[in-house]
Amino acid sequence: MDVVFCMVIIYDRFGRPIKNLRISVTEACNLNCIYCHKEGSYLYALYRCYRSERPVNLPIEAIRKVARVAKEFGIDSVKITGGEPLIRPDIAEVVHIFKELGYRDISMVSNGLLLEDKAEMLKDAGLNRINVSLPSLNPKRFSFVTRYPNKDGVRRVLNGIRSAIDAGLKPVKINTVILRGINDDEIPSLMEIAASLGTTLQLIELQSPQGFDEEFFKKHYVPLKPIEEVLEKKASKIYIRSDLHGRKVLVFDNGLKVEIVRPMYNPDFCKRCTRIRVTAKGEWKPCLLREDNHVDFSKYLGEPDEYEKLKETLLKAIARREPFFQ
Repeated sequence: MDVVFCMVIIYDRFGRPIKNLRISVTEACNLNCIYCHKEGSYLYALYRCYRSERPVNLPIEAIRKVARVAKEFGIDSVKITGGEPLIRPDIAEVVHIFKELGYRDISMVSNGLLLEDKAEMLKDAGLNRINVSLPSLNPKRFSFVTRYPNKDGVRRVLNGIRSAIDAGLKPVKINTVILRGINDDEIPSLMEIAASLGTTLQLIELQSPQGFDEEFFKKHYVPLKPIEEVLEKKASKIYIRSDLHGRKVLVFDNGLKVEIVRPMYNPDFCKRCTRIRVTAKGEWKPCLLREDNHVDFSKYLGEPDEYEKLKETLLKAIARREPFFQ
C-alpha cells in the first residue's frame, strides 16, 4: 500500500530529535580489522572482531519497510553500513530504496575494497556520499590492521576512492583510526594524499574498550588533542560542525579538510545524538553503546499488520533512548 508521509519529526524524552537512520544491511565483511566494534551490535566483541558462522543480511523487503516507516516519522537522512555493505549483490537496490522514498541524504561507510567497480552504479542508484576506511598507506601495515592477506589492499582502496570521486560522490571522506606504533607516523602522508585526491581526511581517536582488551588499547592509543593543536596552527580556517556531535574541522591552504573525531564516550556525544540504528538481525538499536535495549521488529515481518507493528516498535525504541553519559 502507498504511504502518505506526514513528515512529523519525533523527539525522545530527552528532547533530542530523531533525524537520521544508520542501518547495518549485513554482518558479513571481507576484512577483520583489529579495532572493529561491529556498529556496537556486539559490545563484548570490541577489538575482538565478531564473526558469526552464518552472517546475517537484513532482507531487502525489511529494508524497504524500515525506510518507509522511518521516513513517515520525518527521518530523511540515512547511512548504510555493515559489515561491509558492498558485499551485498543487491546493494544498488538497497540505495535506490531510499532514493525512491525521497531521502535527502544517502551515505555509506565502506572499506573500499570493492568500490572501484561499484562507485558509478551506487551514484546512479542515488548514493550522495561515502566514507572509506584507509588505516595505512603501507601495504604491510594495511594487512596487519585489516587482516587482508594480499599485497594490493592499499591500491584497491585508493582506486575505489578515485572511482567514487569520478562518479560524482561528494564528499568522499577517508577514515583513519590512529594507532600508536602502527600508523601514527603517517598523518602527514595521509594529509598529502587526501589533498591530492580532493577528499576530506577524518582522523579518528581509538575508542576506549571500557574494560575489553585493555592491553590493546593501552598499547595503541594515541590522544589526538596534541595532534589537533599542532594542526590548528597550520590551518587557515577552523570551524565546528553543527550537525554531528560538534566535530572540529580544520581547513588548509591547499583546500584539504581534516576532521578530528574524538571519543564517543562523553556527554556531548550523547547530548547531540539524533540517530536511530538498525541491526542486520532486524532490530531497532536505540544506543550505540548498549546492547540490552534493542527492539526486535523482525518477528512482525510478513504479518497482516506489519507496518503498524514496525511503527510501534520504532516508537518503543525511541522511548528507550537515553544518554549513556549525562
